[in-house]
Amino acid sequence: MDEDVERLLREALHRSRRGFKDTINLAIRAGLNRKTPGSKAAPFVVRARPRGLRAGLDPAGLNKLPDELEVDAFLARTRQPNHP
Repeated sequence: MDEDVERLLREALHRSRRGFKDTINLAIRAGLNRKTPGSKAAPFVVRARPRGLRAGLDPAGLNKLPDELEVDAFLARTRQPNHP
């Protein structure tokens, strides 16, 4: 047994507080049940669904808020204080 494998086994024995035979069997099962790097999992696919806009929202007016905020910021910068 390689030294690194022995160290890993001793750590697993300590962590699990199980016997040698149980720890070896669990390690072998875990290793053999893992997918190999060559096997490919099914690709993740996002399935889009049409949601539409909520009632009352105008798609042509979606840019109005940034425009209004820009106008308000400009007016705040250029507004001169009132002299009594």
